[in-house]
Amino acid sequence: IVGGGDVLPLLKKKVTDLSLQNKVLFVPRQTPENLAGYTANADIGLTIDKDTNINYRFSLPNKLFDYIYAGVPVLATPLVELKNIIETYEIGDFIENHDPEHIAGKIKNMLADENKLAMYKANTQKAATELNWENEKKTLIEIFTPYA
Repeated sequence: IVGGGDVLPLLKKKVTDLSLQNKVLFVPRQTPENLAGYTANADIGLTIDKDTNINYRFSLPNKLFDYIYAGVPVLATPLVELKNIIETYEIGDFIENHDPEHIAGKIKNMLADENKLAMYKANTQKAATELNWENEKKTLIEIFTPYA
């Protein structure tokens, strides 16, 4: 588990309580350059924030784009913007709830379906060519040009 967050102390306690120290490694937040190496080695990228407020509901976490650029399929919460990108580009799947067994089952199912996983990976390439700063920059310029 790479990074931090408000759930990290709970996860560390859970790992200790279940004696999983030999299976779960906690790595502190990394620079973007270092993080890219970890991301590229993942089989599936998770972005499973809960829809607890408007900020989360409409967020687009940077990790989604990290996964896309690294060619990593995504398992996500069906938050509005995440769902839009994941469905549009067919780069992953969604959880229906945050029950740990449900999430584990979704991960196992994704990993078991090698054809679908390969499709998701291939589709990240198209997403990466379209969802990048060079394209977004044009949109931003169009928005602000009338006011210049």
